[in-house]
Amino acid sequence: MSGPAPVAARRLNVPPGLRLGSADVELPGGELAGVELPGGELPGGELAGGELAGVELWLTGAPDPDGFRLLDAGERARAERLRRAADRQVYVAAHALLRRLLGARLDRDPAGLRFVREACPGCGAPHGRPALPGTPVHFSLSHSGQYALIGLADRPVGVDLEALAADALVDDVAASLHPREHAELSLLPPGPLRTAAFTRCWTRKEACLKGTGEGITGDGLHDTYVGTGPEPQPVTGWALADVAVPEGYVGAVSVRR
Repeated sequence: MSGPAPVAARRLNVPPGLRLGSADVELPGGELAGVELPGGELPGGELAGGELAGVELWLTGAPDPDGFRLLDAGERARAERLRRAADRQVYVAAHALLRRLLGARLDRDPAGLRFVREACPGCGAPHGRPALPGTPVHFSLSHSGQYALIGLADRPVGVDLEALAADALVDDVAASLHPREHAELSLLPPGPLRTAAFTRCWTRKEACLKGTGEGITGDGLHDTYVGTGPEPQPVTGWALADVAVPEGYVGAVSVRR
């Protein structure tokens, strides 16, 4: 795997127990990914250090000049439908990095990987979690703004990355959350504290629902309680933690216990 320029992909700096990764992934330009981000530990203490053991997180925010060739026809079509060049750039970099990481883990050609969708746990239709049939690796990908977050694990995993929400979005969406979360948000005045609380909640919820494969279109958006405070609330069957990501963004990871 080689190309004309290096890709900046970083394994996140996390507490003991949340693995930084086992694969040395050669990215374009011959450089090895895996530079730790300075500072920024995950909140969650014992939860993050124990039940999330074995999860590998990667963050990328740079273009991959050689990435488009790794994508399959569907991914290329989705990239080309994005109107903004910056959005296409992030999409290509994120999906190419996922392929490189999986290819390195499985000792397979990244361009040859063929993804499927598992059955949705709610309706049974094939729009659940993405998967690589016949392999032991579970994965999740999320991108927002100029960054993308990838999670790899040996069991179902979900990650989400979001730019801080606008006040107007909080007003529009808060009522669709769990009643306790809606009540918590209603106690906060419009402004930075409320938008941060809402974005934390939304990101945690997306991470959980991507892990289950249900997604936010099912009942989980309203029924699953993850909280809006500084630390996530326990979710039955899942370990959930916030992820330290660049300023202006919020990240979360969830993995099946």
